[in-house]
Amino acid sequence: MLRTHTCGELRIQDVHQKVSLSGWVQRVRNKGGLIWVDLRDRYGVTQLIFEEGSSDKSLLEKAASLGREFVVLAKGTVLERTSKNDKMPTGDIEIKVELLEILNPSKVPPFIIEDETDGGDELRMKYRYLDLRRNVVREKLQLRHRMMQETRKYMDAQDFIEVETPVLIKSTPEGARDFVVPSRVNPGEFYALPQSPQTFKQLLMVSGFDRYFQIVKCFRDEDLRADRQPEFTQIDCEMSFVSQEDILNTFEGLTKHLFANVKGVELEEVKRMTYAEAMSGYGNDKPDLRFDMKFAELNDVAQGKGFSIFDQAELIIGICAKGAGEYTRKQLDELTNWVKRPQIGAKGLVYVKCNEDGTFKSTVDKFYSNEDLKSWAEKMGAEAGDLILVLSGDAKSTRKQMSELRLKMGEELGLRDRNVFKPLWVVDFPLLEWDEETNRFHAMHHPFTSPKKEDIPLLETDPGAVRANAYDLVINGVEIGGGSIRIHDRSTQQLMFKHLGFSDAEAQKQFGFLMEAFEFGAPPHGGIAFGFDRLCAIFGGSDSIRDYIAFPKNNSGRDVMIDTPSTISDEQLTELSIKVALAEKK
Repeated sequence: MLRTHTCGELRIQDVHQKVSLSGWVQRVRNKGGLIWVDLRDRYGVTQLIFEEGSSDKSLLEKAASLGREFVVLAKGTVLERTSKNDKMPTGDIEIKVELLEILNPSKVPPFIIEDETDGGDELRMKYRYLDLRRNVVREKLQLRHRMMQETRKYMDAQDFIEVETPVLIKSTPEGARDFVVPSRVNPGEFYALPQSPQTFKQLLMVSGFDRYFQIVKCFRDEDLRADRQPEFTQIDCEMSFVSQEDILNTFEGLTKHLFANVKGVELEEVKRMTYAEAMSGYGNDKPDLRFDMKFAELNDVAQGKGFSIFDQAELIIGICAKGAGEYTRKQLDELTNWVKRPQIGAKGLVYVKCNEDGTFKSTVDKFYSNEDLKSWAEKMGAEAGDLILVLSGDAKSTRKQMSELRLKMGEELGLRDRNVFKPLWVVDFPLLEWDEETNRFHAMHHPFTSPKKEDIPLLETDPGAVRANAYDLVINGVEIGGGSIRIHDRSTQQLMFKHLGFSDAEAQKQFGFLMEAFEFGAPPHGGIAFGFDRLCAIFGGSDSIRDYIAFPKNNSGRDVMIDTPSTISDEQLTELSIKVALAEKK
């Protein structure tokens, strides 16, 4: 071994011990006849000391030659420090070095490898192996490790079996674009990388495995953002002979286990809310419940007063921002400009200030009396000192715009505390959603989601009204996981494919293997998949999942460290029977 101890291990009780440490040079402080070196490894930092007189000249010269990130072996004696550092665990001791070996020198790193660095995102991603030496980055990967271990511990205790499923599979329409892999031995044919192990985990239920899970890599060729990567990780789970309630209780248990054992947080009871309630009250299917500001519909009290914008609107909704009645005209103008941005798309914003004397100040005073505005305030539970914000227009876009405004106000008023966690089950999603581009219905989740039995007749008369046995777990406005009770018989699955626009031949080609499996005694089953990277980001208090992935891609889907994706040789293309013909960019 090139060390007897790690750089984070030695304490005052180890004084006078002979030790060997190995690691990276964090920094060198050279005072001429006295040199201190901070030596770092994964476990911590220990100070080395070289003194003129007590160290030979060649040792002092070698210490003086050290640069940042040199890899060294140091042997010596543990001493008590005269000037202790209570900010580091090893701050009571230092090592008087008697032998120093440079195991590998280092070029000057392109950025400072400390918690506070001077490297930008792209530079740090190019040299990700250096970025990973920083404590703040390594701690995120250590959090991910703990999350994995605690997940496996809980799932094993619940009798789940971890089973690996194939990575080279069949391309199937599951919502996003597939990454495809050409087959050399089957010219002109392709594998796909799995968007999820969906059909395989259902086949495992047909196989009688009863309870399956896997911490699995998944792949989707889609546009990227802070919480998306082309390859990501799921906690993928499936159970047989269960109802929706069984699954919610089991994975509410996993969520509470992770919070208790990784964060030391005891979660409260996880609330339930239907999709319809979420959309009506919060304008999206993943509401942030750390703060209130629930939507109030104002059509009955705001229309018919001569204000044409409201009179012509399909929907008028408001939110009450508690304590924001002191917002200045400048702040309100900024909010108005914010909602009018193309990304939000509102035509304008109406506000009502609830004054301390019981009067109201509004942008629509011309059309509404004090009594009228009082009726708005009563409907919204607004009191003196509060601010009412109102949007109007067609129902769908207005709810979406107000959802964005609600989140912005929550941020401005400091109501989105990263140390507060409000989990929520959203249930009863629509089975299908209409796509204007393709002019047909698509599965909101995936084609294997079971409709509620009582809604099956509506597939023929009103497909958009059919509810699914589907559920999402939301924490602080972020979708953490989602799943459903699955279809487990051939006739219902064929009916689902029919309403998704599949011909019998297309359904047989894509999913014949699954429908045939259903004819061999498939049990009722259901499951869920957690976005593991997102879950780690929630636990770590970050917006981006990239921080919790060892070697992430950038926003263009590139790994700038190894410079990929990249071209391949003509010989490889010939072997694969592929000819590249790039389309011209418009």
